[in-house]
Amino acid sequence: MRIPVVVACAFALACLALPIAAQDMSFFITSEGSGDGANLGGLAGADAHCQKLAQAAGSGGKTWRAYLSASAADGKPAVNARDRIGSGPWFNAKGIQVAANLDELHYSNVGLSKENSLNEMGKVVNGRGDSPNQHDILTGSQLDGTAFTDDADHTCGNWTKNGDGSAQVGHHDRTGGGQVPSSWNAAHGSRGCGQANLVATGGNGYFYCFATN
Repeated sequence: MRIPVVVACAFALACLALPIAAQDMSFFITSEGSGDGANLGGLAGADAHCQKLAQAAGSGGKTWRAYLSASAADGKPAVNARDRIGSGPWFNAKGIQVAANLDELHYSNVGLSKENSLNEMGKVVNGRGDSPNQHDILTGSQLDGTAFTDDADHTCGNWTKNGDGSAQVGHHDRTGGGQVPSSWNAAHGSRGCGQANLVATGGNGYFYCFATN
């Protein structure tokens, strides 16, 4: 059973600086990327980035994973983003449930919107119509959260490249261009893997983070 944050904080002055729902947060968009385009240091580097941002936001007591798929390479099997993030439910920094489980996340996904897909500080991320538009969120994934099985690059070399290549992205605001513009996780591919490429496509190298516990 969860202890209400307000009650818990009555016994810990350190909680006074935290948002009311910080300790219950289990989903966010990163407020900053790696700064090196889609080179995130692989899945391990992306996970560490999620953990660092969550820690700074007061939710570091959970195990955080980046919602990123990876292609089969060097004798290692593909990794599906949906298999990395636990089973839910997931809540944003304001305590709003964005999905109850993996099926709701990937098939109805009614809780995911620009207003609900907040960063770890509880702020809305720029979308289409804002300046600059930063609605492209790195995923490397198909609509069902699985890795691609073709020979094309959808993950910028499994999140190690900042030059040629492409990364599959979603639109956190559920609008825009691409093959599936309303998709939060599989709208289209980026024009390249460098920071300038991601910005030109309508992003900034952000990605989704989920708590597995």
